Amino acid sequence: MVKFEVLLEQWHQENILNEKKQRRREYLEKGLGHGTIEFLRSIWFPTFGNLNHLYPEWEVRDYNNNYRYLDLAYLPGNGAKGCIEIQGYGPHARDINVTRFKDLCWRHSLLALEGWTILPIAYLSIKEEPELCQQLMLAFVGRFISIQVPSTLSSQEAEIIRYARRIPRPFSPIEIATHLNISDRHARRILQRLLNENIITVASGNKRLRTYRLSL
Repeated sequence: MVKFEVLLEQWHQENILNEKKQRRREYLEKGLGHGTIEFLRSIWFPTFGNLNHLYPEWEVRDYNNNYRYLDLAYLPGNGAKGCIEIQGYGPHARDINVTRFKDLCWRHSLLALEGWTILPIAYLSIKEEPELCQQLMLAFVGRFISIQVPSTLSSQEAEIIRYARRIPRPFSPIEIATHLNISDRHARRILQRLLNENIITVASGNKRLRTYRLSL
């Protein structure tokens, strides 16, 4: 596997070389933010093994026709637009004033109206809750792409995988039973097969398994 640092440098330089807008190119040449790099290193790259369809410091226009820059834009094609914003505690919470707060609300509202799916990620979560953030990324990407599953799985097993990738939390056998319209016992048998194949893992429970999550 390509080392993260090598891939990051290649990806960063490609974004600079391919950018025709001087403003964004200058932003990129200043270097990526610490939060963005940590997110890519600890969350995105371990989850997907690549930096495909990600664009740092993506330029958008606001309601005053001024330019704004998104930490990371996720643009997988077909008009899909995802925005990942890394929220540091200081500038986004502890030190925020009324003007800045209103500006953030306007920013998110206008991006949403323009079709962006906005995903704010706390920097503290990147450092303290990486596995939860990785599950969140699977759910985020699952909103935009047709998720492929192994052809050896049954239709019900495949649907469980698709379902799990759309949600950023553990899921229960009862939840799966309801989703597939099958009995709780049948759902548990299917989940046990996926568990034996190391496709899912136990999230909670000991003698009686209560919730599961995808293996990362």
